[in-house]
Amino acid sequence: MVDVFSGRLLVSRDGRSVEPEEALQNKVVGLYFSAGWCSPCRDFTPVLCDFYTELVEETQPPAPFEVVFVSSDHSAEEMAGYMRAMHGDWLALPFHDPYKHDLKKKYNITAIPKLVIVKQTGEVITDKGRKQIRDKGLSCFRNWLEGADIFQNFSS
Repeated sequence: MVDVFSGRLLVSRDGRSVEPEEALQNKVVGLYFSAGWCSPCRDFTPVLCDFYTELVEETQPPAPFEVVFVSSDHSAEEMAGYMRAMHGDWLALPFHDPYKHDLKKKYNITAIPKLVIVKQTGEVITDKGRKQIRDKGLSCFRNWLEGADIFQNFSS
């Protein structure tokens, strides 16, 4: 993931700048393409939030998982409001970063919401993260981890 976000900063839900090298190292990463105006997104975001909370905040040690939100909101204010109101404590590409267009192209995003699960290299593990979370819940993370080729001592 370091290669994918190299030279960029990400932001946390509370607006802090975060170095991707630090935040995403040795983690399975979910690229979450979404927007506050999109009702299917508003329907799935709480589900992703619960999934993230259980994996990262309620498991010891925390699961090696991080979400990076890539916004399709109409303004920075809309994006910030959506993040504050509905998101988990995950990261986002800043609203004004034009790189979001490259990511949408790279991962062939034609509709939202879309949750693409990627390895450290940016290679896709699955582009059906949303469906897998809905169908399998937490158990899908084990498959992602196996596909991720990262060092881990996580057990569920």
